[in-house]
Amino acid sequence: MKNITLLFIAITALTLSAFKLVDYAPSTSKTTEDVAPKGYAIGDEASDFSLKNIDDKMVSLSNYPDAKGFIVTFTCNHCPYAVAYEQRIMDLDAKYASLGYPVIAISPNDPALVPEDGMDEMKKLASTKGYTFPYLLDEKQDVYPLFGATKTPHIFILHKENGKNIVKYIGAIDNNYANPEDVTERYVEDAVDALIAGTKIEVTTTKAIGCSIKDSRKKK
Repeated sequence: MKNITLLFIAITALTLSAFKLVDYAPSTSKTTEDVAPKGYAIGDEASDFSLKNIDDKMVSLSNYPDAKGFIVTFTCNHCPYAVAYEQRIMDLDAKYASLGYPVIAISPNDPALVPEDGMDEMKKLASTKGYTFPYLLDEKQDVYPLFGATKTPHIFILHKENGKNIVKYIGAIDNNYANPEDVTERYVEDAVDALIAGTKIEVTTTKAIGCSIKDSRKKK
């Protein structure tokens, strides 16, 4: 009888646990995967977008008919990694914009969660630093999930092929965020140089190193 009683208690506990898991399953709330799906892979066509720039004008990739491609950079004001890479992002635009590959910077964070990443602060930073590239706000936070960006900074190099923007590289800028003097692998530069030369990109994907994108829709 004692064994039967213990068995009954065990079965009851397992059943209650199962119901508890069901009760707390996020059936309607947005999960991280819902908000940031897989996104683009190498070789995919990137869709155009229209986002507000720091000059209050709307910017799309189609505004650059003469561009050969783009260095789409998801970044922001507050993240220490983004701050560490800021000058290198500026240097990329200075080096490659005239060669047909301008930087298109996009801030993906929700300003309600991170006020430092709001449009007013973006304008101040861009003015202070002298940005030569557009700095766009993903206000509805529907562009970064399309790309599959998860960090700031997170780079997507696009190359125009038959009127389409094809993804050619995804990941980090280089292999040392802390000290540019210690960089030994310049992933973005190597990829764009290869595109310009018409040669194969040796490294097409790397792990983006940075802060997670702040989105209130993500499961806490």
